Amino acid sequence: MKLLSLTTLRALARLSLPMVVSHGSFAVMVFSDRWFLAQIDSVHVAAAMGGGVAMFFCISFFIGLITYANALVAQYYGAADFHKCPKVVTQGFLIALVSVPFLALIGYGMGRAFDYLGHDSTQVSLERAYFYTLMLGSGFTLLKACLASYFAGIGRTQVVMIIDVLAIFINIPLSWLLIFGKFGLPELGIVGAGLGTVTATAFAIGIYLLFYLSRDHHAQFSVGKSWGIEPGILRRYLRLGTPSAVESFMNTATFNLFLLMFQSYGVVQGAAMAIVFNWDMLSFIPMIGLNIGVMTLIGRFVGAGDMARANQVISSGLILSLGYTGTLAILFLIFRVDLINVFATPDEHFGEIRELASIMMLGLTTYMMADAIILICGGALRGAGDTRWIMFTSTSVHWLMLIAQYFVIVKWRAGPLVSWWVFVVMLISLAFIYAARLFRGRWRQPERLARVMQE
Repeated sequence: MKLLSLTTLRALARLSLPMVVSHGSFAVMVFSDRWFLAQIDSVHVAAAMGGGVAMFFCISFFIGLITYANALVAQYYGAADFHKCPKVVTQGFLIALVSVPFLALIGYGMGRAFDYLGHDSTQVSLERAYFYTLMLGSGFTLLKACLASYFAGIGRTQVVMIIDVLAIFINIPLSWLLIFGKFGLPELGIVGAGLGTVTATAFAIGIYLLFYLSRDHHAQFSVGKSWGIEPGILRRYLRLGTPSAVESFMNTATFNLFLLMFQSYGVVQGAAMAIVFNWDMLSFIPMIGLNIGVMTLIGRFVGAGDMARANQVISSGLILSLGYTGTLAILFLIFRVDLINVFATPDEHFGEIRELASIMMLGLTTYMMADAIILICGGALRGAGDTRWIMFTSTSVHWLMLIAQYFVIVKWRAGPLVSWWVFVVMLISLAFIYAARLFRGRWRQPERLARVMQE
């Protein structure tokens, strides 16, 4: 069996490219919101990052569980059990509805926690306002993630792309109107940015349902017979998805705590990190689209019992991801100061911000290709149901990084660049560990795959 096939490469590109555009559109929305807020001052930029990552932390467990629908749907699709695909969506909707009361409690607790993070009082007020606004739409976020995972799982990634691009045309102008109070609308500042995001998410759900309930789709996948609890599918959803949920939660927790500790250096350091991660998103978030494409194809081959083509999918994924991130890393290295200047703020802090961020961009160009390896290897392993190994390994490495950051930032009071390079080394180490797991091949043993498909 060839390790590389042009047919497989084209199939992965066709499946993944719409998801790359889709996730890239999310990066554009976040990017534009922070650019608008940079027109106010650097505190708003830092607050948008703090409030945004806190919101994602609160939903991370539930989003990690619900989005495993992608692999489940792909496995049923590969096994030609088409009628089971929409049943996964119903179970995902039920999980999302059960999650809402928990999200309300978590959101309340996290909102109060901003007072104890050591941030500037002005930044805390802005962070909390942005966070609460985003949390109001957290239920919408879960429902949208479930529907997007479903359409990706059945290979209709163009639907996801179309909807996410349409959402941009709602989010960006609405955020601009609400942030700055244009055309008679109230000037809401950072709250307006959050309301624009929530509105765009609700709009996307409505469009998804038009596709999902369309006559042709309804007939092909027996959607009308999918409304109800399916114990076997739900058990499988929870058994395979819970490790992904725990991994998502634990990794987001460590990442958030790292960010919050890093922001304790001051507004300059927090704004510098926000700018660097804005550019990081243009690399990382589109690569999530390729991760989804790899996971979908591997899931199909698991369902169809055809693992011979798995190596072709993995090779194709690595070629595409390393080619993209490698090219972007070179551009980021050459033009790093110009990219930082895009987020120039009108206050006196920006000179210091630019100096620090330009050095941090060197770290970004160092770990971008490691991110690509992590996403491709992780997508293959998740598609094959190897979620427990990923959970234990990824969370262990992230928590070791956090312990190191605690000593660097809190105990030893080392500078921000020391902390930053510890983060870079963690990502490179994780890439080597994931690659070793993938190419040793234990995850593809027939008895393991049989357990994955068992309801």
